[in-house]
Amino acid sequence: MTTRRNLVLGAAAAPLLGRLAVAQSAAVPAGEPLRIGWLAALTGASSAPAVGFNRGVVFAADELNAAGGVQGRKVEIITRDTQGDPTKAVNATQELISRAKVHAIWGPTNSGEALATTPIMARAKMPCVHPCVVDSLIDPVKFPNAFRMAPSNGQWDDAVRAYLLNTLEVRDVAVFGDTTGYGTSAVAASVAAFAKDSANVVNQSLIDATQPDVTPDMLRAKTAGARAIVVWSVSVGMLSRLMNVRNALGWDVPIVGHPSLGSGEIRGLLEKPGNWEKVFMVGYRSCSFGEDGKLPERSQAFVAKLAGKVALHDTSLWWVACGYDAVKLIAAAVESSGASTSEAIIGAWNHTTAYPGIFGDYSYSPENHNGYPQADVVMSRANSQRDGTFALAPGFA
Repeated sequence: MTTRRNLVLGAAAAPLLGRLAVAQSAAVPAGEPLRIGWLAALTGASSAPAVGFNRGVVFAADELNAAGGVQGRKVEIITRDTQGDPTKAVNATQELISRAKVHAIWGPTNSGEALATTPIMARAKMPCVHPCVVDSLIDPVKFPNAFRMAPSNGQWDDAVRAYLLNTLEVRDVAVFGDTTGYGTSAVAASVAAFAKDSANVVNQSLIDATQPDVTPDMLRAKTAGARAIVVWSVSVGMLSRLMNVRNALGWDVPIVGHPSLGSGEIRGLLEKPGNWEKVFMVGYRSCSFGEDGKLPERSQAFVAKLAGKVALHDTSLWWVACGYDAVKLIAAAVESSGASTSEAIIGAWNHTTAYPGIFGDYSYSPENHNGYPQADVVMSRANSQRDGTFALAPGFA
């Protein structure tokens, strides 16, 4: 019988996993813990996401252990603080594999680190799940051990483009990004996708995130006839300056794009609270509330379970939920296969259909390691944050 913590496995996987279970049963000492490596940027300039993810990781491990562990084995989270530094992430990855002897790794949780660590894990055949958005990080041929638990940047871009073209009915857009590698690649991909859909990119611009005045960039976009601004950047300073200048120009166009548009830090950087109106960010159906103020049923139950145990007022629910799901997904692979070898975990994930997580329902196959459903990527009102959740943008039921 398939339980909530089990993976839904294809019939073809059963013989393979059965053989792996027999082999593993003789190899695993009685009582050996299930060791999960956690590459977490808990300190440093980009620590906010990892702090949120960590709350979900700890909660899931405690919950599993309170219920007897996984097949009687205690779940042990072995955390390494990467500080957001790719070099530290590489060193931590090597240590988790060679010395800590972890059975699987969750993270890293930002693409810069993952670009450095993914090839290392692939060479070691280390099962890995992560939420990083850069499309090239998932490739079942090059990286058969790596699985994504959140949307790719391409999925984000698809959601933004669909909202503009189909819901807001805007076809003349300006596309902005910062000058980082991420911003450059995201703008190029976004412009190409708009062109493919016969939309008009009337202006595109890469802006240094430290640039104190974005008025010239906004004026060029306005003069070119843009009816919406699409922006790809994690820099809250740059994002808030775009909102402030839009208001100063008296230009009533929507700003749409990256989830960072809803960062709580923006509130303190705005000249007026109203500058945050008509700003729509990529969001997730599981972590968005409708006009009735309620989350989807599964998310609502999860929030109730966290009450008094895990704080949400200073983080995002999706970070907590995704960290929780990561631990449960690793545990479910071991539980369903009866083994904690790399081959068993990877084999189980490769035959996962609609695993019912909190953040989303995950599905993988040998050919597809992008597990997050496109239908669950939505748009949210950026200024509507409430205990880590956001209101659905106009046009979403």
